[in-house]
Amino acid sequence: MHDTSTEHPPTIPRGPRGWLRRLYLWVLSWADSPYGMAGLAGISFAESSFFPIPPDVLQIALSVSRPQRAFLFAAVSTVASVAGGALGWAIGWGLWQATSSFFFDWIPGFTEEHFAFVEQQYQANAGIAIFAAAFTPIPFKVFTIAAGACSVPLPTLLLASAAGRGLRFFLVAGVMRVFGEQAKRILNRNLELVTLVLGAMIVAGFVALRYLPGHN
Repeated sequence: MHDTSTEHPPTIPRGPRGWLRRLYLWVLSWADSPYGMAGLAGISFAESSFFPIPPDVLQIALSVSRPQRAFLFAAVSTVASVAGGALGWAIGWGLWQATSSFFFDWIPGFTEEHFAFVEQQYQANAGIAIFAAAFTPIPFKVFTIAAGACSVPLPTLLLASAAGRGLRFFLVAGVMRVFGEQAKRILNRNLELVTLVLGAMIVAGFVALRYLPGHN
């Protein structure tokens, strides 16, 4: 494992934003655990339906420690994330009426406006919309749950998710083989800035969906 004893621990801010960094650090702590691979699978699975921290964070940290296994970590992230997407679809298909208020009130990035927007995209081209969400920082959980609620066929969700998530996570693996430790330092020192950038990318992603073929 990579020795981090000489590095300064990241500062945990107080106040409302502190919970995000604490959760981020908890995810990152799995990289120093003998169960890091299992942690990656669990977080990748959960992020597809309710968990707010993307699995890329842990995938990057594990790849820093074991760069020769970077593509194995990408494969684990992809398979677990697609499986988690199936859980999200099941929630939307069978439990949406009972759970919608929980998701709207407590899950970051899961708003009524986003959900209504996703419903519109599914009326045009569900496969393209799911692929775009799987590949980009757009909250994937909104799309997996909405797919079930909108009766998008499960095979469509699984195939588009596998394509988008696989491309994303294997791209991360390739980047880690090139940049390695430098990427981890950027995340540790600039989480708030990275979060803001990702937030802007989420907004841009939703806007971009309007201009994809078949989304008029």
